[in-house]
Amino acid sequence: MPIDSAPSDPSPLRDEQLMRFCADLGLNPSTSPNAARTLALVDEALTHTSTGRHINHERLEFLGDAVLRLAASEYIEQHHPQLPVGERSALRAQLVSDRWLAALGDSIGIEAVQTIGAKARGDDAARATLRAEATEALIGALYQGWGSIEPVHSWLTPHWQRTSAAVLADPHKGNAKSALQEWSQARKLGLPTYCSEEQSQRHGDPKRFRCQVELQGKTLAEGWGGSRRDAEQRAAQAALQSLEGGS
Repeated sequence: MPIDSAPSDPSPLRDEQLMRFCADLGLNPSTSPNAARTLALVDEALTHTSTGRHINHERLEFLGDAVLRLAASEYIEQHHPQLPVGERSALRAQLVSDRWLAALGDSIGIEAVQTIGAKARGDDAARATLRAEATEALIGALYQGWGSIEPVHSWLTPHWQRTSAAVLADPHKGNAKSALQEWSQARKLGLPTYCSEEQSQRHGDPKRFRCQVELQGKTLAEGWGGSRRDAEQRAAQAALQSLEGGS
């Protein structure tokens, strides 16, 4: 569980926790120019604004956004130099998305080391957003703590390799809605429309939303998802599979 709001004074126990957390990422703050400052930056990245503290994640999240995009661009340049610019942009969009950041945060157990206020901690609907924000802020902290983008690459490259392999193997490059729109426009059929309905109010329900996608007044397919976006993507994916299977 996330740590509740606590005194802002650093403690040996918190430093030890952050050292273990960094070690699990394959990083050692002692190799940075100033280990104590680096740990303080990591702590800052993991401190949510809901704690009411003056020093919180927002500054580093802003920095991390820029660092993430640069690091992802460098990763693609190094590992997928054959991709045209348009496909690079599409791949990068997947590698820096809020959904990807939230999933990464979940995989590294970032919630266990976050310091957040009681109200935010009880908001299940915001958990994915909190993970994404903290993960992005952590990227900013690593960059500033080491004064280099290298620890970001060291940490993220294995994760990006897995995501890239999945995206590049997908004929729709992870964006079925865009692919369906291109399909319909190429045939001068107009734009697909999406109608989503909330089926339950239970956060985390993978079938919380049901979406139907239509084209020229005809229902092509439906999809289910934990969010409207997910349901729309799944509906578009189902439509494409049906259309391509019938072509």
